[in-house]
Amino acid sequence: MPTERLSMRHIREVLRLHYSVGMSQRAIARSLGLAQGTVSKYLNRARRAGLTWPLRPELDDDVRLENRLYPPPSDRPSDERPQPDWALVHRELRRPNVTLMLLWEEYCDASSDGFSYSWFCERYKEWAGRLKPTLRQVHVAGEKLFVDYSGHTMEVIDGLSGEVRSMQIFVAVLGASNYTYAEASFSQSLPDWIASHVRAFAYFGGVARQTVSDNLKAGITRACFHEPMVNRTYADLARHYRTAIVPARPYRPRDKAKVEVGVQIVGRWILARLRNRRFFSLAALNEAIYALLVELNDRPLRSWGRSRRELFQELDHPALTPLPDEPYEYAEWKRCRVNLDYHVEIAKHYYSVPHNLVHQEVEARITQKTVEIFLRGKRVASHLRSTLPHRPTTIPEHMPSSHRRYRDWTHERIRSEAAKVGPDAQTLIDVILRSRPHPEQGFRSAIGILGLVKRYGQERVDAACARALLLNARSYKSVAAILKNGTDRTAPPAEEAPILFHTNIRGRSYYN
Repeated sequence: MPTERLSMRHIREVLRLHYSVGMSQRAIARSLGLAQGTVSKYLNRARRAGLTWPLRPELDDDVRLENRLYPPPSDRPSDERPQPDWALVHRELRRPNVTLMLLWEEYCDASSDGFSYSWFCERYKEWAGRLKPTLRQVHVAGEKLFVDYSGHTMEVIDGLSGEVRSMQIFVAVLGASNYTYAEASFSQSLPDWIASHVRAFAYFGGVARQTVSDNLKAGITRACFHEPMVNRTYADLARHYRTAIVPARPYRPRDKAKVEVGVQIVGRWILARLRNRRFFSLAALNEAIYALLVELNDRPLRSWGRSRRELFQELDHPALTPLPDEPYEYAEWKRCRVNLDYHVEIAKHYYSVPHNLVHQEVEARITQKTVEIFLRGKRVASHLRSTLPHRPTTIPEHMPSSHRRYRDWTHERIRSEAAKVGPDAQTLIDVILRSRPHPEQGFRSAIGILGLVKRYGQERVDAACARALLLNARSYKSVAAILKNGTDRTAPPAEEAPILFHTNIRGRSYYN
């Protein structure tokens, strides 16, 4: 049997099994003893020829079917045949899952005498080779955002002191559209680095799936060729915005070629135009940068015939991850060890954690308003941040029960409870508190005396306090002994002298 007739028979069977039976390409290939690529090729040719199953009656002849599937080459000169829009092809390749094969098939569908797939690929390669080398990489829409600092700075003059400060220039470029963001900041420190990212994400109105950064010390704790370590705060930002930090490899500038070109363009089209202007505040400098940034993104690209903004609206913007409901709040992380008093020290202030975590190593997340303590990723404490140095912030639930009992007693509460027992109890406790160098040193004795009320009642405790005053006894043990022996119920001896609250007074008998 001739080869052509064999091919036509297989194509008919492939179309029947695919459209009528609904078998997959792999199952069809296994059933007919063909390669899966061959089955895919037959289906693609049938789709471009507009064939389905069942075939129309006029295609029962194998020759007509073959001519439909394998049309003879066009006799039109190549310069008269339709040429693909290579700029459109290049843009479409940046969309997810778009391939040259798919674009060639769409080109063939639009033109009956188009060129072959090999010609299509070779001509596209030649066209792309005439672009700048940095554009040869194909960046999928919404996939990567490249960030870095410019090597150039801008000066801001302090209007009061006349001090001249150099401002750092932050640049962010989206991979698919080259849409650019730039701003000035005071430094390249971690707070400024994070704040610039937050404003860049807000400017784009979304977040790319990957953020490619240089190995800046503020963002990358350890620059390693294979396993770089991202700063904890930078990783926290990425988690909040659902992006992944991908540091460029050390000494591999092509890993971030987009932002390298973006830095160059910002330097030439923005910073160079502002070189003769004087700025007296960071806000004024950023306002001028923003005005020129709008012009830069609206300027048509020479190779594309489209502006960065048009490409952004067409490619990147629909593919970006939406912004979270709230912008990221800057937070620093610190490793701490819980002290014996179940507190950790942060910026000279002490914050409590559950007392059973003594000597454990924990992590503190520190924002402008809060301090959160984590143990192995689980939050164990949260406090409002305090700026008072050498003072504690303690949550009662973090204290042992014994500590909590004494913490609830204050000077005023002790006096109030003593007055409820009786006047003698109030007097004795007041004497105890005043007799110590610090009133807090008498708290335990006073609390112990008040605790005797539960066992002996208010009347007996007040009477015992009266007997203790006569005996010049100022301790819990004396009152407890009086109650235990029952001497609070007996009248005091006549010869017992009243207590002298100030023992250093000589009295009348001294002068006799």
